[in-house]
Amino acid sequence: MEEFFADLARVFREEIAALAALGCRYLQIDDVNFAYLCDPKMREGAKKIGEDPDKLPALYARLINDCIKDRPADMAVCTHLCRGNFASAWVAEGGYEPVAEVLFNELNVDGYFLEYDTPRAGNFAPLRYMPKRKKLILGLVTSKSGELENPDDLKRRIDEASEWVPLEQLGISPQCGFSSTVLGNKLTIDDQIAKLKLVVQVARDVWGSA
Repeated sequence: MEEFFADLARVFREEIAALAALGCRYLQIDDVNFAYLCDPKMREGAKKIGEDPDKLPALYARLINDCIKDRPADMAVCTHLCRGNFASAWVAEGGYEPVAEVLFNELNVDGYFLEYDTPRAGNFAPLRYMPKRKKLILGLVTSKSGELENPDDLKRRIDEASEWVPLEQLGISPQCGFSSTVLGNKLTIDDQIAKLKLVVQVARDVWGSA
């Protein structure tokens, strides 16, 4: 596995270097491993194949760090933790507590997109591990349903999160993409536009127009 991870990281470094040469200065890595390790059932599954779910977060952090270590100094790298996004379905559940300390302090990225659209993502307490130098984007608007969230409810959730992380480090976004596969999720184009308009409206109300 060490040799495989070394080869994998090299391939990623080559890809990132190619993107940088083309002018890319923002890179987002979507990651399911950290999110899946929040799920008690998946943690048990890891044990059944001989892995220690308490040690895997540090292993994954080292792998990602090895992938991005040669990125240009002016390239921002963020990661999105995904619990599954196929035809409005999901795979994992559980709060971020089992991975939070490693995720926020050992993973050398500039910011995080975390799903927080449903109770299955847990509460905001794991955010206490967030360092001051990083950004955290709250995925409060679901991409799995066309039902539009109440903007006041979203603002209250942002207020709750700001008890753990200063408001200037926070942002808001959809919880995941609208289409992880060609089949997409159970939303119309108009639903998606309305969701994005809602995100912009709430962001301007909370953080201003800049």
